[in-house]
Amino acid sequence: MDIKKVVLAYSGGLDTSIILKWLVETYGCEVVAFSADLGQDEELDGIEAKAVATGALKARIEDLREEFAADFVFPAFRANAIYEGQYLLGTSIARPLIAKHQIRIADEEGADAVSHGATGKGNDQVRFELSYMALRPDIKVIAPWREWDMKSRSDLIAFAQKHSIPVPVTKAKPYSSDRNMLHISYEGGILEDPWLEPDPDMFVMTVDPEKAPDKPEIIEIDYERGNPVAVNGERMGAAALLQYLNKIGGKHGIGRVDLVENRLVGMKSRGVYETPGGTIMRIAHMAVESITMDREVMHLRDSMVPEYSRMIYNGFWYSPEMNYLQKMVDLAQETVYGTARLKLYKGSCRVIGRKSTRSLYQPSFATFEEDDVYRQDEAEGFIRLLGLRLRIEALVKKSFKN
Repeated sequence: MDIKKVVLAYSGGLDTSIILKWLVETYGCEVVAFSADLGQDEELDGIEAKAVATGALKARIEDLREEFAADFVFPAFRANAIYEGQYLLGTSIARPLIAKHQIRIADEEGADAVSHGATGKGNDQVRFELSYMALRPDIKVIAPWREWDMKSRSDLIAFAQKHSIPVPVTKAKPYSSDRNMLHISYEGGILEDPWLEPDPDMFVMTVDPEKAPDKPEIIEIDYERGNPVAVNGERMGAAALLQYLNKIGGKHGIGRVDLVENRLVGMKSRGVYETPGGTIMRIAHMAVESITMDREVMHLRDSMVPEYSRMIYNGFWYSPEMNYLQKMVDLAQETVYGTARLKLYKGSCRVIGRKSTRSLYQPSFATFEEDDVYRQDEAEGFIRLLGLRLRIEALVKKSFKN
């Protein structure tokens, strides 16, 4: 391809540091390094200088923290999205936001191509490129892992050493990580053996649950239309609230997950994740839903959660079907107002109370004591009608036996 200027999704890590240099050498083009501030904190320190020193024409760091939390994380958590029962989609949900602003910057900079650091074995290549297609179908895409002759991260480390590019990965610690305010993920290297326990020193967002405080902490989270709006009575913006829950959850060792997941490309992969604030948010949200959502609406919504989660995991955030499902999810959240009380203790987050002015839980109906609003003898006719088809089937089977 004849490429004059590329906008690279640049994290400053091993892969994108090598890619920046490789793009300049291979295509002879200008490279604009784009870094999205998604709340990864100190990982952005010095990233602009590093990008320019590695060969970038310029570096652009965009503060996307509030948009990430409010317009990407919160919508997914309104749906209780979770992939394969454990993964809260921390990396998956960030990619469409990065791609969105990467395309915007490409327009502003007059770039004719975009590039990413995803490997040909992973999910991120799909998430980035499906987003590019949906947002600017004519943009050229450079995926170095599918083009160059380097075959492993060991090759990349050697390339970095040859070109004096500082990278945070060594042969002694070859796993890669991805961090934002929702989570941090680890994969590769020493984690490729699913039998081996992760290195305790690897974790950065959470303390070891065994070393967490011996005294539990009780917190309350307020919800409005399915979104958390306050912790312990203090109202906060979306990003501030998530970061606050990260701090509390991390202190108590909450949100560690070690799983082998099914990648979209067909292979299984071992991933280790820390999602302290998100874990707390999901549990609290479900507690408030339990007393404010209609039974049939909840069951219908729950039936869609696996597909909704797969759409995020597989990169279809900007698809028509995702837009349709999100509207259904949000409609179901119109009644979800209330407060959840949680006890945090040594890696666990347990609901110990929930309340709402819109609660559908009515003690006068649910009580095991004497009441004046429910006639128990009416249940007999209800059960007979509910089981009518079962009786008919049993009678037919009996007639054939005779």
